[in-house]
Amino acid sequence: MHYYQYNIADYRKDTTHLSLLEHGCYRQLLDQYYLDEKPLPADEDKLFRLFNARTEDEKQAMRNVLLDFWTKTESGYVQGRSDREIQTYKERLETASKAGRLSAEKRANSNGRSTGVDLNSTGVQLTTNHKPITNNLITNNQYISKDFEIFWQAFPKKKKKEDARKAWNTIRPNIEVVLKALEWQKQSPEWFKQGGQFIPYPASWIRSHSWEDERSVLVTF
Repeated sequence: MHYYQYNIADYRKDTTHLSLLEHGCYRQLLDQYYLDEKPLPADEDKLFRLFNARTEDEKQAMRNVLLDFWTKTESGYVQGRSDREIQTYKERLETASKAGRLSAEKRANSNGRSTGVDLNSTGVQLTTNHKPITNNLITNNQYISKDFEIFWQAFPKKKKKEDARKAWNTIRPNIEVVLKALEWQKQSPEWFKQGGQFIPYPASWIRSHSWEDERSVLVTF
């Protein structure tokens, strides 16, 4: 995950006993936990190298924070609340993906037109005159179309769909990367100033490779 909610009141309530150094360790540990979506290393040497903890004060601060807020297991340090949020995020991503694919399939099946193309048991498509062709191109185009529909369902401004489709088919971005970027961009205050006037058109967003943008340091939690 590249984004997670941060409730200032809850954080301060639970961390009033921490020193300034321990606060820094806590946020570093939490950021890494969400970014990797897996337990933190249980081995102290690996942990300290990962976070560049050099002085004894830094190492002890990290130990204190782990003791207070993480649970040590055989696979590493885990945190139940963060695990639940990560699982919720994955479920939302999967739901959006399924909804987009289902929508694309319904539209593809609703036109009721026969293409004169059949598929034999080996997976090779046969034309009506039985000249064999491989189905790789058709299959790839189907996936590209489905991925675009998933993107369209997820994008907050639905304007000029065909223009966006052309841009998508030309660039063919990775849908998982796109959805992860949209997850935090849809939370950004820049997009929703003045009633959403600053949300880009989907085609412009695609052409500018906006999924490669870096998240602003100042994030609304």
